[in-house]
Amino acid sequence: MDTRRYRMVVSSGLDYVTTGAQVDDRLRLWLKEPPKSYDVAAFAEGRNEIARGVTLDHDSATGTSGAYGRWRLRETLPGGTWQTTLLIRQSGDSPTRVQLDVEHLPDDPESLPVPAKTPRLAGSLLDVLDARDGLADVTAQPQVVEAADVDAVIDELCDETRRLPVVVASTPFGIDFDSWLEDTVDPLVRPLAGLAILYVLSPEAETGFNRALEYHRVYGGGVRTYLPGVDPAWPADGQRHRVMSRRMINERPSHARRILAQLPQRLAARTPLPAELDSVPVMRTRTRGGSHAPELDRLRDENQALLEILEEAGREQRVRADEIRDLKHELRKAEDNETLLIAEYDEQYRELHKARAQVQVLQRHLVAVGAAAAAYTPASAPDDCPESFENLLDRIAGLPHLHFTGSRKVTLELDAQAYGSSWVRMTWDAVLALLDFAEAAAAGQADRDFKQWCSDAPSGVRTISPRKIVRDESKSVKSNSGWRRERTFPVPEHVNAARKIFMGAHVRVGGGNSVAPRLHYHEGARAEHGIYIGYIGPHLTNTLT
Repeated sequence: MDTRRYRMVVSSGLDYVTTGAQVDDRLRLWLKEPPKSYDVAAFAEGRNEIARGVTLDHDSATGTSGAYGRWRLRETLPGGTWQTTLLIRQSGDSPTRVQLDVEHLPDDPESLPVPAKTPRLAGSLLDVLDARDGLADVTAQPQVVEAADVDAVIDELCDETRRLPVVVASTPFGIDFDSWLEDTVDPLVRPLAGLAILYVLSPEAETGFNRALEYHRVYGGGVRTYLPGVDPAWPADGQRHRVMSRRMINERPSHARRILAQLPQRLAARTPLPAELDSVPVMRTRTRGGSHAPELDRLRDENQALLEILEEAGREQRVRADEIRDLKHELRKAEDNETLLIAEYDEQYRELHKARAQVQVLQRHLVAVGAAAAAYTPASAPDDCPESFENLLDRIAGLPHLHFTGSRKVTLELDAQAYGSSWVRMTWDAVLALLDFAEAAAAGQADRDFKQWCSDAPSGVRTISPRKIVRDESKSVKSNSGWRRERTFPVPEHVNAARKIFMGAHVRVGGGNSVAPRLHYHEGARAEHGIYIGYIGPHLTNTLT
């Protein structure tokens, strides 16, 4: 499911009454300023029509369970309605919470909502609310971390109450810090206002930060997104927190800005709301009375207003139904991925157990022949795996008998969607296995398909688990024209006269989330022309997506 809603949830450092006054003031200012320029002379309870096709609904309540105030702006435009909801909530001893949502409600039930951008209102609110998330301040602009601040920032990273990701930017060596901050970091993280806690390490702070976070470092102009629940002492935990390279930031700034925002946007939209916000009742808009028009005209006006409210409710209900449907699809995919991961774990554990047993036998043999030192000296084999999908594509370009004909853009987006480097490693293992298979085919030594080759390959060649290889797509996928078209990728004319071919054969690169990457390939011309990789990217559409 695409992330289409903007959502900010923060705690206000001010009391409820002061928070309400500041929110009211900033909301009025936002509505009055261009490009909106609406009439906001009064915010009365109920429905306020502040421009043609624009309504502002307001409700509030105070009781034993606390207090809340809510404003909902609906702007009707061609294609649908843009809805902005702003809620303040205080309950018990908890701090005042502030929630800001922006979403598109299409007129056409068949249309997808337009993704919402970060509103200027978010930054305006953060400027006055002393906003916090757990121990951390939430600001619209990145905060500079000096050497004396490092310990406090690490405490925030490890804070168990933190809900938002922390985005930390480093500074390249030899670059003027102020220029880097103003020209590169500020524009890069601008869409993250209200979605993440933003920091940039000063050169003096970077050394101490990376010394304390040995397995979670960020340096050289890279930017790292730290999810909640950082464990500095656990090497494997470092794989959860994505790194964006300086190269991508410099060479493709717009692309980098969009990719960096994807994870915080998705987390904001899907993370369950705090209990006090989740308990606020659904807004029931009502028309305002007080009209001095004749009774019949007044009833007509009220009836028209009620019809509009019903139509708005219908649009919102359709969007919620779509969200629930998408989440059910993702749950089904996650359950399927979980089953595959369990099977893969079991297979890998058996292989590890077998390898350990073999090592122990060899060690005992070396000891018996007087080579005990060699038996227990740690091996230092170089790790030649690419560091990213960008690096992986560059490596494929130099390999004989293998040809990548797919979209680099789609593949490169995996760098921002992956947790750690496991997807890169799995893909590289598949590429190397395909390379050995293609070389054997060119030499006339491979008379079977790739899956069978990996099942009983000659010793010394690189393979992957046959369980990861799917020979072809299902009948339902191949018979669906749209899904078949998705799996049709470019090849040279000497491979197929149409310069494209359906590639049903694929490798399951990974699972564990909704992306579940796949590598699609064509091996039909392997002996004459090699193997063509037409796609490396997220799982394509099928009956479960």
